[in-house]
Amino acid sequence: MTRTPIRSVVGLVATLALAAPLVFAGSAAGQDQSADLVYIPIAGGVASVSTSTMAVTAYTDDGQLIVLSAPPRDALGRQGQVVRLSNGARWSYPDRGIQVTATSSAGRLLVDLKSTVDSAVEWPVTGTDPATSSVQIPRGDGLWVPVGDPWWNGPAAGLVGSTADLNADLTMPFWGHTVGRHGTSYLVPEGIGTVLDFGSVGGRLATSGRHTFSGVEGQRDYLVTFAVTPPTPTSAAVDYRSWLAQHGQLGSLKAKIAANPAAGRLLGAFHAYLWGSARSPAGIGQLTALGLSRMWLGYDADGDPMSPAAVAAAQQAGYLVGPYDSWANAQDPATSDASTSSWPAPVYPQACVHNEDGSVKAGFHGRGCYLSSAALAAAESTRHYLADRVDTTTANGANSYFLDVDAFGEFFDDHSPAHPMTMAADERNRIERMRYLSGDRGLVLGSEKAGAWANQVLSFSHGSATPVTDGLWALERDKAFWGGYAPATAPKFFFQPVRLPADVGKAMFDPAYRVPLYETVLHDSVLSLDRWELPTGKLPDLATTRTLLAMVYDTPLNVVLDGPELSAHGSQIAALQRYFAPLHEAAGTEPMTDFRWLTPDHLVQRTTFGAGTLTVTANFGTTAYRSLPAGCVEATLGGDHQPRRLCPEAW
Repeated sequence: MTRTPIRSVVGLVATLALAAPLVFAGSAAGQDQSADLVYIPIAGGVASVSTSTMAVTAYTDDGQLIVLSAPPRDALGRQGQVVRLSNGARWSYPDRGIQVTATSSAGRLLVDLKSTVDSAVEWPVTGTDPATSSVQIPRGDGLWVPVGDPWWNGPAAGLVGSTADLNADLTMPFWGHTVGRHGTSYLVPEGIGTVLDFGSVGGRLATSGRHTFSGVEGQRDYLVTFAVTPPTPTSAAVDYRSWLAQHGQLGSLKAKIAANPAAGRLLGAFHAYLWGSARSPAGIGQLTALGLSRMWLGYDADGDPMSPAAVAAAQQAGYLVGPYDSWANAQDPATSDASTSSWPAPVYPQACVHNEDGSVKAGFHGRGCYLSSAALAAAESTRHYLADRVDTTTANGANSYFLDVDAFGEFFDDHSPAHPMTMAADERNRIERMRYLSGDRGLVLGSEKAGAWANQVLSFSHGSATPVTDGLWALERDKAFWGGYAPATAPKFFFQPVRLPADVGKAMFDPAYRVPLYETVLHDSVLSLDRWELPTGKLPDLATTRTLLAMVYDTPLNVVLDGPELSAHGSQIAALQRYFAPLHEAAGTEPMTDFRWLTPDHLVQRTTFGAGTLTVTANFGTTAYRSLPAGCVEATLGGDHQPRRLCPEAW
């Protein structure tokens, strides 16, 4: 078979595209002559889609052939007629009830699959190009993983064989690869119903999207975008940020502060959950005496909220103060073991989510039920459950709010005839009630592991910085190892120091594999922190690494404080906050504009924010990098004559 040089194909298609955006070819580089190919110009080259197999290839302007997707895992059956469109093509697979539309927009290839029947498709199948060297995954802030790394391909890493829901398990609905001289980006803008599967083929990581088409759940549409990007570790994140901006879905922390000046108190602030005497006016006095200029202070729903006097003292100090709350669960008020799960009758059980078989969906840890956001929304105009809840929890004068779970991305179908709901409707309901808190009620709002879909309605997120591996959950369930919820004034679950097993620590915190995908997309929209049960002091052997990660990402630390902890580590926390504050005050509302590795082992990293507003270099290694000692970070603000250095003390 005669092969056409790649450069010739690109030049030919680009020329023909001036006259017609769609070209059918019987032969192309790397493709069988019998294939039916649709050529669509994209930024940096031309994409081809096989209408018979759904394989996708890119031919780049510099002559590289990239396999963007192999065919689906399951055969699609016979191909229907191909219809030419103004900017692409449409065809079908009648045996599967699937119609495909392939077009281009803003330099990307868009492939939209619609199904008339309930089914599933495993596609795109990515990472199959032999030139693929790494995969970028938005787990927590982000991971960069070499596809041929034996550890990541083995059981210890916990990645191979796992499945990640694009909303509930990942913080953003995309992934990317480095392929030779280029990168690739795969976006699934509406992640509901889609998961990312991780496998290993021949000792190399492979990934594939898998979408479930469901009429009942309103998931009959599956849009995937493809782009060829630069070969940088954050280029897929840059592509997703561009998508959000192009579609009016990128929030702005500057705009949030303009709408609610109290949100400006987040800039330069560390976050702390307070326990015991730290919640008192005297505890607030300790914080100010230590020189902590900005803080976000939260407290658990344990029946001992901060008093109006303590809240007033905190606000006078310039801090934000907010309760922990959750609107996700309900239990029988007579037997409820959590105040956040206790609601006025008849919320339980009338507002419970129902499974398809009519049974009640058991709540968190099997207690009570999960609450239907549709049921609560429908009742609000007459019963005011949510408004009353906010009135009660902020009666002490709190100016902030932490609404657990709502931005997490775990959505429910509700099959109750009284309040039916799809997952997409659940997402909309949650956005609206978060908008109510941050807009109508003027509270500086945060939530747990906030997905990018919620970035416009909240200002901070606890947990989105943490790339959790499943091994963590097993450790947290081991009370002897992790600690339980006693004593009430300083639960060991938060305060008892632990040392993570080596594999868990590597999967979550090894800086060689961490990349700031979340910060690249959302640094100037949402403040991202580690999970609240992973405060800095919980993992003392990782404290330096985590502090350097926070500084190079320009993100706050999360701590827990009671009286003894303030005495033991208050001065150390204050010193870190004093270093962080001017950097974050200057650049916290600026985008992260660059991330790069300065050494081959990835242990010296540099970030830039804004147009030179802030540059930070962190040395995670064991030897000095030029003049920067190991375990230290240097930051330069615009106008600085010399870098500001921090070498964190051991915890």
